[in-house]
Amino acid sequence: MVGNPRSKHRSGCPVNIALEVFGDRWSLLIVRDLMVRGYHSFKQFQQSGEGIASNILSDRLQKLERAGIITVEADRVDARKQNYWLTEKGISLAPVLLELLIWGARHDGSRAPCGVIERMEDNRAAVLAEVRRRWRERDPEPFLPSFTARSGGAKRTR
Repeated sequence: MVGNPRSKHRSGCPVNIALEVFGDRWSLLIVRDLMVRGYHSFKQFQQSGEGIASNILSDRLQKLERAGIITVEADRVDARKQNYWLTEKGISLAPVLLELLIWGARHDGSRAPCGVIERMEDNRAAVLAEVRRRWRERDPEPFLPSFTARSGGAKRTR
């Protein structure tokens, strides 16, 4: 496996290594905001409704950048501002976040409509393809998969 042989981890376990990089809630919520909500600025992350303190946000953005999950670029309109973007390594977290979203909605409830979650669950490949397309094209709009608006289709049985 590809890795950084100079990095120091508590153990060689892949789960431990992953959790050391993005195992706190703030890091995963920042990745979620980049991937799903289309956020790219410090101000957007800070106003996301999660209640992250500015010093914690700054620390997590730096940590994610050092880990190669995000990259920072000067804003095209105002070079004094910075925009954050997922790297290839960061966008490869899409399947993980999708499964966390489905798991959280299924087992601990959420405000997400059940129908939307079920369609995402039934159409994982389409969801991930759309997330990747939006990332590749730097589409700034929040992620709302087109198939979530469809009605009808096969009913799920549980």
